[in-house]
Amino acid sequence: MFKALVLTKTEDAVSASIEELDDSQLPEGDVVVSVEYSTLNYKDGLVLNGLGGLTRDYPHVGGIDFAGTVESSSHADFKAGDKVVLTGWRVGEIHWGGYGQKARVSGDWLVPLPDGLSARQAMAVGTAGFTAMLGVMALEDHGLTPEKGEVLVTGAAGGVGSVAAAILANLGYDVAGSTGRADTHDYLREMGVKNIIDRAELAEASKRPLEKELWAGCIDAVGGTTLARVLAQLKYGGSAAAIGLAGGNKLDATVIPFLLRGVNLLGIDSVMCPKEKRITAWQRIARDLPMEKLDGMVSEAKLADLPQLGKDILAGQVRGRVVVDVAGS
Repeated sequence: MFKALVLTKTEDAVSASIEELDDSQLPEGDVVVSVEYSTLNYKDGLVLNGLGGLTRDYPHVGGIDFAGTVESSSHADFKAGDKVVLTGWRVGEIHWGGYGQKARVSGDWLVPLPDGLSARQAMAVGTAGFTAMLGVMALEDHGLTPEKGEVLVTGAAGGVGSVAAAILANLGYDVAGSTGRADTHDYLREMGVKNIIDRAELAEASKRPLEKELWAGCIDAVGGTTLARVLAQLKYGGSAAAIGLAGGNKLDATVIPFLLRGVNLLGIDSVMCPKEKRITAWQRIARDLPMEKLDGMVSEAKLADLPQLGKDILAGQVRGRVVVDVAGS
């Protein structure tokens, strides 16, 4: 028997309760993992509240990320005792996820936990930090280097933004961060942000298709008007990695920045990301994300805390990263 936070749906309401389950109730898969830690992402908040159409079959166990130890495996790449991490593949959405002390999944979805990274640290990173790393890699692939100039991170106090800022600063970039929360300024400076931008400066639509060239690159977790404004402010040949849509999913922009400045808009998907790129990203995280900064952005929770935290993250009230101690819940 093991504990899990089980979601049930009655009419239009989704409720959560901690229940005792047994292995026979786990979904199909060729690897059983003893889950040690999970985490909380914006998408988890949607699932916990029955929003976004992400989950259609109930009862359901959410948690789009988890890290732990292989309990049993019939997959060629894994054996009992291996340390593993999982993000994406719609686990926690249509397949039971990490908000239970055991998970059964396809071994093709798992990545070996990199040396030097604990299960707790991996979940302090989670999908948010993994996606941030993919964004940094994409900017680098399109020519970004520290000497090109300042890099903007929008939604910098959130999970994606916090990790992106810490990685970029550690790699030697001058980092600007936009936020609408004055109480996060000290925190952002601890993450390595040198220039704090009030998000209101980017929230108003530009009156011109091109503005002053400000940013060599951007990790954008906001979308909407903010992303459109950033595109008009990118330096010649600069790139914006689109990672989130906290500010909306519409993009009201012109093609002028692409045609006259040769800028790039890079879409970042972490859900179906190929396994080899996943492995590279996790190895980069272990190497390029300062663990002391990671510790500074983490708060810890239990399974029982998740229903309220799921509401808080949708309301923009969660700073940094939340690690869920599943094994100890």
